[in-house]
Amino acid sequence: MCTKYTLGVDFGTLSARAVLVNTKNGDIAAESTQNYEHGVMDKQLPDGTPLAKDWALQYPGDYLKALKAVTNDAIDKSGVSPENIIGIAIDFTSCTMLPVDNMGQPLCFREDMKSEPNAYVKLWKHHAAQYEADRINAIAMERGEKFLSRYGGKISSESMLPKILQILDESPEVYKETGRFVEAADYVTEQLTGNEIRCNSCAGYKNLYSKTSGYPSHEFLKAVDPRIEFLAEDKLPEKILPHGSLAGYITAEAAWTGLARGTAVAVPTIDAHVAVPAVGINRPGQLLMIMGTSGCDIICDEKEYKIPGICGVVEDGVLPGYFGYESGQACMGDHLDWFAKNCVPVEYYNEAKEKNISLQALLTSKAEKLSTGESGLLALDWWNGNRSILSDGNLTGMILGMTLTTRPEEIYRALIEATAYGKRRIIENYINNGVKVESIYACGGISGKNKMMMQIFSDVLNREIKVSPVLQTGALGAAMLAACAAGKSKGGWNDIFEASAAMSKEPTEIYKPIPENVKIYSDLYEEFIKLHDYFGSGGNNVMKKLKQIGIEQKQK
Repeated sequence: MCTKYTLGVDFGTLSARAVLVNTKNGDIAAESTQNYEHGVMDKQLPDGTPLAKDWALQYPGDYLKALKAVTNDAIDKSGVSPENIIGIAIDFTSCTMLPVDNMGQPLCFREDMKSEPNAYVKLWKHHAAQYEADRINAIAMERGEKFLSRYGGKISSESMLPKILQILDESPEVYKETGRFVEAADYVTEQLTGNEIRCNSCAGYKNLYSKTSGYPSHEFLKAVDPRIEFLAEDKLPEKILPHGSLAGYITAEAAWTGLARGTAVAVPTIDAHVAVPAVGINRPGQLLMIMGTSGCDIICDEKEYKIPGICGVVEDGVLPGYFGYESGQACMGDHLDWFAKNCVPVEYYNEAKEKNISLQALLTSKAEKLSTGESGLLALDWWNGNRSILSDGNLTGMILGMTLTTRPEEIYRALIEATAYGKRRIIENYINNGVKVESIYACGGISGKNKMMMQIFSDVLNREIKVSPVLQTGALGAAMLAACAAGKSKGGWNDIFEASAAMSKEPTEIYKPIPENVKIYSDLYEEFIKLHDYFGSGGNNVMKKLKQIGIEQKQK
């Protein structure tokens, strides 16, 4: 019997990454990466239409171009015949959503909509709908809506409903022309199969859906806005399927993928969630930190607990048979990239150029020479708002303790330490509310590239951290879903547990806490918590006031 393969494609914030994987052992035959042509649009649309603060849009045509590029490239590099590729699956950032017409085409493709921001994809980190999220939360709390407890007591601006309401309020003509509001993951999958489906993980974590109670009631939606009383029936996909199940097959029209007609296509899932089986996690108590531009934490448990400040808990949302919990940090690599691009003197650029290394690599080399606590700095990691456990996109970053002798590498390290403190707060929140955290795994670009950062995380958390050896864990996990969709008779697997056991890779690097660092970081963490609670829980709303003043002044 010929070796069989599946394709997994991970759609991230800036690029799509594909891996072609042997279904029997998880060996990667080829991989490919393609950046999105328009990237993240946060200043203007392609035609020059300006965007306001906190907007983050994308162009859906970039997804299809990237998918075509990476699938064909991976097939060409591997030399594998398309007839031996039994399935394909994608994962995606979420909630990354867009309005499409009744034929499934994005509204921003229309000539009369190309200058309308609300017709484009709203990326997961689009936070301009925070005012809508605040309104939803206030009404849900007033009504005592039970669904709130599944989302930590507060809906994030990153969710689907606030983004839909922003479209309705700001661009009612776009709302009127919308046939369906869909996740980008479901949009791309429909282009491959011709079938309109919605994945259970996106619906559950990002659009208030429960497999036992469905969407929020008509009464609640009417209380939010009478115009959306029948939102689910009117403008949301009806067919909700478990991720990894069969969405359909590659159509003749999808031959541009390089795949054979009839190749199985899996129901997609959220990028962070599919990394869980990719690193070999198969039971409760194993927490996965996904460390990239943002941070996401996934853990499963046998029980459903009401945990404040999490992003969501969904039955069968990550692994079948368990309740999957999600939390996260709205920026992780993002604020380090921002600092390197905007806050470093020219001599550092010149030094990095002379050494032929990146600016962040230079900052890391300097920062790792510092002793723990040497800088005298303490920061809050809210440079892109707070996802967990405060769920507030209006919070902002802060650095305390700077002097005229403070150096860039000290600030850089303080930002990393702040991110680790934020992670510890999240983990303690799980433990304090009943979820077991027995071991910690890490994956994503940062986990494999920045050893100093990983050691700081281990020291701050006072935990061992097991790092996945696979760089493209999301794409590998998607390939596992594809193997499940194809089924064992075709050379795949019956379920994700079988697929993970065969195709995942054991961690090859383990970071262990250094006792003397643990003590210092524990002291600093106590101070971090004081700042966290004071500025984040209503003790002082100066961050929000400053942000509002800035917005008002820019609008003049």
